[in-house]
Order: sequence, then C-alpha cells, then structure tokens
Amino acid sequence: MTDAVRTPVGTYTDAPLTYWDTRHRERDDLASGGHIGLDRPGNEIFYAIRLGQLLTLMGDLSSPASPLFVLDAGCGKGHFARSLARCGHHVDAFDASAEAVLHARAAGGGPRYRVAALDEWRSPWLYDVVMCVDVLFHVLDDARWAAGLRNLASLVRITGRLIVTDENSHDPVPRGDYILHRPIAAYREELEPLGLSHTLFRPYGFRENRVGFHVFTRTR
Repeated sequence: MTDAVRTPVGTYTDAPLTYWDTRHRERDDLASGGHIGLDRPGNEIFYAIRLGQLLTLMGDLSSPASPLFVLDAGCGKGHFARSLARCGHHVDAFDASAEAVLHARAAGGGPRYRVAALDEWRSPWLYDVVMCVDVLFHVLDDARWAAGLRNLASLVRITGRLIVTDENSHDPVPRGDYILHRPIAAYREELEPLGLSHTLFRPYGFRENRVGFHVFTRTR
C-alpha cells in the first residue's frame, strides 16, 4: 500500500497506487507484498520471521473469551491479518489497493477487510494493537505520511500499542522510486504529543534488511 509521489514539478500523482494495484494483480500472494527480489521460499521465510516477531511483540494475552482487537493497516493481500485471526485475535484490516483487498476477501480467514488510505480508516472502537508493516516508508509525501500516522495513533487504546516498521536511522534515507525511510525522530515528533511513547525497536534480522519493528505504547 502507498500514497502519492512527489513529481519533479512539485505536484502529486497516483502513480504509486497504480503500481501497487498492478503488482498485487500480477504477482503471487507473497511476492506482491513481500520482498520483490526473493523467490517464493525466500519470501516464506521473510513472512515467517516477521510474523514471529509480531506475535512476540503482541504477547499471548488473547483468549476466546477476550480476544485482542487488532488493526492491520496496509494489509496487502491479508497474510498477516489471516495469521493473527487464526491465533484468536479479532482483526480488522484495510489497504488502499482494491486489488489487494479483493484477493484478501477471497481468501477469507476471519478478518474484516476494507479499502481505505491510512488517514481514512475510522472505527467505532479502539484497538489493543494497531500495526502497519512495511507501509509507511512507501508514503513519500510528508504531509500524507504524517496524517496517516496520526490517524493510526488515534485508534490505539490506553496502554495499547502502535507497531510500525522502518529503519532505525537518524536521517531520511530514500531508496528507489517508492521508498523513503524516515528517522525515528520524525515518528516521535508526530506521536509523542498524542500520548504514545517509543518503547522498543526490534530489527527483522533478515539478511541485509535494515528495517525493524518500532513499538509505541499509549500512556495517556
């Protein structure tokens, strides 16, 4: 999932969303939202590593009588959302790509899916965990990135967690046409005034990948 891209003349286009719709339509369920440079076995490992990390960060507090309410923001074709639903969590999931959501709904598995951008999702309830995996660094426009991040923060209950992924850098790091890694200071600047404190960074630890999970906990 992604948003608009800045063009040389300073305007914005929908080129990234078109790119993701095409990618989700033409590639398989793992490569479309995984690592484009990996074969399927490599992506199986990549997804398994990230899922294991997510489950560790979320903990084992869910039960049939009291499941955790989880939001998967930028869910792609729903791989993580389905996995978390199988673990007993109540999962809502959305993506800006209609192609991705169409595939996710067809796969079923329990989550409720919708088409929405990061700053558009609304919910009648707050979530124990809001997660946004490998999405925010694809949002190149700073204003839309900030609006999406703030909206996700607004959906986290007191003591709940916002889990986002990015590098743990001190400066912005652009990579290719659709990636901009932002420094942790940029995340803190947006989230700390909203009552979320940065409590943990856990790198994926997968090959050369420098991305990891940033955990923000709502304290007020």
